Amino acid sequence: MIVESLELKNYRNYDQLHMQFSPGTNILYGNNAQGKTNILEAVYVCCTTKSHRSSKDREMIRFHEEESHIKLTVRKNDVPYRIDMHLKKNKAKGVAINGIPIRKASELFGIVNVVFFSPEDLNLIKNGPAERRKFIDLELCQLNKLYVHSLVSYNKILMQRNKLLRELAFHPEYEETLDVWDMQLVHYGKDIIRCRQEFIGQLNEIIHEIHWKLSGEKEDLIMVYDPNAAAEHLEAELMRSRVQDKKQKTTLVGPHRDDIGFFMGEIDIRKFGSQGQQRTAALSLKLAEIELVKKLVKDYPILLLDDVLSELDGERQNHLLSAINHIQTMITCTGLEDFVNNRFRIDKLYHVVEGTVTGEN
Repeated sequence: MIVESLELKNYRNYDQLHMQFSPGTNILYGNNAQGKTNILEAVYVCCTTKSHRSSKDREMIRFHEEESHIKLTVRKNDVPYRIDMHLKKNKAKGVAINGIPIRKASELFGIVNVVFFSPEDLNLIKNGPAERRKFIDLELCQLNKLYVHSLVSYNKILMQRNKLLRELAFHPEYEETLDVWDMQLVHYGKDIIRCRQEFIGQLNEIIHEIHWKLSGEKEDLIMVYDPNAAAEHLEAELMRSRVQDKKQKTTLVGPHRDDIGFFMGEIDIRKFGSQGQQRTAALSLKLAEIELVKKLVKDYPILLLDDVLSELDGERQNHLLSAINHIQTMITCTGLEDFVNNRFRIDKLYHVVEGTVTGEN
C-alpha cells in the first residue's frame, strides 16, 4: 500500500497544499514550527480519523476558518482509493471513500495501515499506563473492526456508569440500574481483554528477535499483558468493587485500567530499566508493530517518522533505517546530515518553510 498524493485546504498553517509522494523514502526538512509535522498528522488523520496528538478537530482547522478539507489518494493491491475528510468547528467530521460518505469510522479502518513514530514514543515504556493503552488501541483499531466496536461501546457505557456513580449521592434509588450498566460493561470489556491478550501475544513472537539484534545480542525482551481484571473474573471483580466505586464515584475495575509490562529476565524495565534500555525497547516495539501489520494484512504499513532520528544515537539510527528501506516512509527532520552520514537513499525531498512546501528533486 502506498500514499500517492495529499491535498490540504485550511489545515493547520496551510491555506492550500498539494503533494505527490514517492513510493519509497520521502524527506520533509526545515526548521522547527514550519509545518512538517502537520503534513504527517494530516496523513494519519485521513487513515484513522484521529490525530496522533490527541487534538480536537477544531484545533486542526486554520485560524479564522470554519472548516478544513483533507484529500488523500492511496493505492492498495493496485486498487486506487480516495479518502476525503471535512473537519468542522462545531459539527462531527465528514468522511467519504471514493466519493461515498461513510457513517462509521470503522468503515475507513483497514484501507490504509499507518504507523506513526515520534520522539514522544521513545518514552512509551517509562510513561504511565494510559500511554501504553493508547498504543494498543490505535493499532488494534486499524487491524480489528470488532475491537473498534467493542472499545467505542465500552467507553460510552463506562462514561454513563461513572455519571451514575456521581449521581447516587443525590439519587440513591438509581443504584439498582447499576446492574444494567455492569452487564454491558462486562460484555464489551471481555472482548477488549481477549483482543489485547492476543495482540500482545502476536507482538511478543516478533519483538524478541528485533530487540536481541538492537541490543547487540545482549538482552532478551518479553512483553506481558497486565489486565486490571482477567476476562473470566471481570464480572465478579466489578461487583466486588462496587462499594469502593460508589465512594470514589468512578469505576475502578476494567480494561480502562490495563497495562503492558516489559521485562528483561526478572527486571521490569518500566521501573528499573535505564533510559537507554527503555528507549531501545520502545524502538523495538515500533519495529515489531510494522512487522505484525505485514504478517496480518500481507502488506507493509505506511511509516511516518516525525523527527525521530535526532533522538537516536548512530547505532539505533542504522537499525531503524535498515529496517525500513523497503517501506514507503515519510520522514521529517531539521537537517539532512543524518541521511548523508548513513548514506540513506532519498527518493523525494521537500523543503518546508512557513507552510510552503518546495520539491527539490
